[in-house]
Amino acid sequence: MTIIRTPSNTPQPSADKGYNHSVTIEKLLHSNPKLWRGCDMAGQGFRGQSTGFPQLDDILPSRGWPQSGLIEVITPCWGIGELQLLIPLMRSVVEQGKWVLWITPPHMPYAPALVQVGVNTDQILVVKRDTSCKDALWSMEKALQTSNFGLVLTWQNWLPGKVLRRLQLAAENGNTLGVFFKQHDSKYSPSQIRLKIKDSLVRSNNKEASDFSETEITVINARGNFRPLTTRVNLYQPS
Repeated sequence: MTIIRTPSNTPQPSADKGYNHSVTIEKLLHSNPKLWRGCDMAGQGFRGQSTGFPQLDDILPSRGWPQSGLIEVITPCWGIGELQLLIPLMRSVVEQGKWVLWITPPHMPYAPALVQVGVNTDQILVVKRDTSCKDALWSMEKALQTSNFGLVLTWQNWLPGKVLRRLQLAAENGNTLGVFFKQHDSKYSPSQIRLKIKDSLVRSNNKEASDFSETEITVINARGNFRPLTTRVNLYQPS
């Protein structure tokens, strides 16, 4: 049913009463921490944690990872550099004395490789792959809510929006960062950052050999960004 208001009933703005919209907007910005200007995040007023890759920092609105919240990393398959992308962050978290939780990874962490890149494995906990989705999500929510964990990683291909919103709230309340590794994108997502990694495996002339070139990373969506941005980084550069 469509209701059409006749001209005689249409309220007219009063010329006697001025209304300052800018004052109201400023009050909202100061009273609600969940509201922000995109230009503020892209400038020097808001600084995140460096990703360890300057090219990626340059296209993130906070010039790095957010201090808390959810990040989605979309990759066509496991093992093309998605974990390497988080190594500098993991190293920073364990250096602060906090824990890193891995939830249902496709493969068990290889301790010697982590030690080689400076990640103390004594600060890593793992929830095994055969854990039910319900228990895995419960573990993630509880870990995000506590300050003992600085980073929570999980491998889940799809989750309902209401579950993501609940986990986003848990991460914000616990001031913890959660990362979802996925093989499919979620168009409607409350996560602060959604980025996609493109496989960069390049075959050399020798069929028995291969090496990794720079990896293409696209920031599909991020609070403060107004369009997708793409860069290329060497995830395997010495650090």
